[in-house]
Amino acid sequence: MLRSTVLAGSALFALALSQPALADDDTGQGRDAHHDQQSTDIVITGVIPRSQNDILSGTSVVTGAELAREMRPTIGDTLSRQAGVSSTSFGPNASRPILRGFQGERVRILTDGIGSFDVSNTSVDHAVAINPLTAERIEVLRGPAALLYGSSAIGGVVNVIDSRIPRHIPDEPIHIDGMATYGSAANERTGMGKIEVPIGDKIVIHADGSWTRTGNLDTGSYILSPSARAEAAANGDPEISELANLRGKLPNSAAKSWEVAGGMALITDTGNLGFSVNHIDNFYGVPGRWDLEDHSDHDHGDEEEGDSHGHEDVRLHMKQTRADLRGEIHTGGGFLDAIRFRTGWADYQHEEIESSGEVGTTFYNQSVESRLELIQSKVGGWEGAIGGQFMIRDFHVIGEEKFLPKNETQQFGIFTLQSLDLGATRLEAGGRFEHSILSADADEDLGNDAFHRTFNTVSLSAGASHEVVPGWRVGLNLSRTERAPSAEELFARGNHAGTQAFELGNPDFDKERSLGIEATLRGKGEGYTFSLSAYHNRFKNYIYETMVDDAACEAVNGGEHLEFPCFQNFQAKAKYYGFEAEGSVKLAQLGEFALNADGLADYVRATVTGSGPAPRIPPLRLLGGLELQGDRLSARAEVEHTFNQNRINASETPTDGFTLVNASLSVKPFANNSQTSIILSANNIFDVEARRHASFLKDFAPLAGRDIRITARFGI
Repeated sequence: MLRSTVLAGSALFALALSQPALADDDTGQGRDAHHDQQSTDIVITGVIPRSQNDILSGTSVVTGAELAREMRPTIGDTLSRQAGVSSTSFGPNASRPILRGFQGERVRILTDGIGSFDVSNTSVDHAVAINPLTAERIEVLRGPAALLYGSSAIGGVVNVIDSRIPRHIPDEPIHIDGMATYGSAANERTGMGKIEVPIGDKIVIHADGSWTRTGNLDTGSYILSPSARAEAAANGDPEISELANLRGKLPNSAAKSWEVAGGMALITDTGNLGFSVNHIDNFYGVPGRWDLEDHSDHDHGDEEEGDSHGHEDVRLHMKQTRADLRGEIHTGGGFLDAIRFRTGWADYQHEEIESSGEVGTTFYNQSVESRLELIQSKVGGWEGAIGGQFMIRDFHVIGEEKFLPKNETQQFGIFTLQSLDLGATRLEAGGRFEHSILSADADEDLGNDAFHRTFNTVSLSAGASHEVVPGWRVGLNLSRTERAPSAEELFARGNHAGTQAFELGNPDFDKERSLGIEATLRGKGEGYTFSLSAYHNRFKNYIYETMVDDAACEAVNGGEHLEFPCFQNFQAKAKYYGFEAEGSVKLAQLGEFALNADGLADYVRATVTGSGPAPRIPPLRLLGGLELQGDRLSARAEVEHTFNQNRINASETPTDGFTLVNASLSVKPFANNSQTSIILSANNIFDVEARRHASFLKDFAPLAGRDIRITARFGI
């Protein structure tokens, strides 16, 4: 059925593309403008391309020289310096973005508008199956604007845009891009190359490949946090007390990965149709958490030899094969201006390999997602889009650490976004209806019956912005959102070695609801930009996980003693509020160089009724930089200060603040080739000890110490 639908859709697009253009040349060029990858002001995520100044929620666009400077092996670390963005930092290899304090199921990671088809939302030790090395542009939407991509995206979406399905015909007979990086903190060696070849004047063939290898991460300081070191030193077991002196290299944090991809596109005046296929292989270590309690008076009969202090070096071997299809037809007028179609399919698996080298657990995930967008023609100041989307996910786990029964998730959604431009005032409204079906098989090993749940969710938003003075707009957006629980939140009931936790869900959960308000202020003028977003969300049936007494989990574990601490999901009321601010200003013109200053600040506060502060919420952060920008030479210095986080959940420990000082120098050595550059950067120059409060591993895995990086990019 799915194959027939995809083939029929492809044939329809191919037939449409073969027809003459119905619009004049100027109109056609205007429609292609939203695919311009060089524009940092236009946001193409969000259905209707528009300026960042016109979007009624927080946005970030990372591209060009900034993307090259911030590039890291993971999406989370690549984006961690953007406003409102933190990272899960489960070691250096499994780092997923956190938006406004939301992580996991409440943040969607996309590639060109379609899901990543991995299991990174399932657990923080699972890496995202999107390689940032292949990105040409990364767009981050925070707040209700992201709900057009799924009801689970209450925190926002991260959309990684690449060129695997080409959007334009290269001017050269062969276009080649490449990049190589060395980073000292983890002995990181990275290489990436891609090639595009036009065939005639309408077809483009694309191929790319990348390779990364890292050693254990050098933290430059103690591995354990001060509180964990004190606990270890006070332990009567010599093996545990010695951990208080462990410093430098982070054990079991090395990684190696590679990826290859190929694609092709037919590009005409009336639209485009293309496909791509890629395979990624990622093998990485997961730093563990040590059990620092004194167990000298307790029975260790259940513990494995060599694991007397509850630590196990788990490595993950992840593989994914993926296929994507994208098409767009420009209709030439009438009610519709364009029809866009996007679909993807992936076969994913990863093995969790124990210290002995045996495969303890294997995760399998097959997913497909399709999306159809009908873009309305602009009539006066009115424009909009209507669309539909479906996703099917077949997920199961086998092995001794299986914590989920075999399950399937189906989601079917329809959505719309409508906008009215009245000049100084702009109005916008959006809505999404989603039908979700979640089912789980009966499983004797886990002791659960078969489950079948259905949810209907409705999410609505409405907002307005007004230009108070030329270049300055204020906006207000109201939202009502609903989210169906995920399969993991409903059906989890077992030990998970990667996170070293016994995870327990609740199959009787209701859908999560929230009411939100967001206010924005944005301005730009000669030599400056500024944006401020402040938001407040109130939740009903908010789903959260917290550590509980082992008895609750032992009851569903057949009364057996637990291998790991018990973490159980609950529902309660909750509220989140916070702000993001960022701006830049040109301070002076020094000959051919412009001296610019920029800065950002972000903060979020979250409370769960009856439980206190929500766990793993990033603290207040400030970041400021000075940059000397020229056509061929740029230099930058920045200081990032993250404050203490003492507002904690009962299952957490406080986290000390830290200050990072970074600097970089970028040179374009060839006057006639702006695509070739060399970037030398020094991060955490003073080798300070830094830990992200949002990380499950923050007491056992600090961030990188001093890291000297050199990146060479070229394009011909």
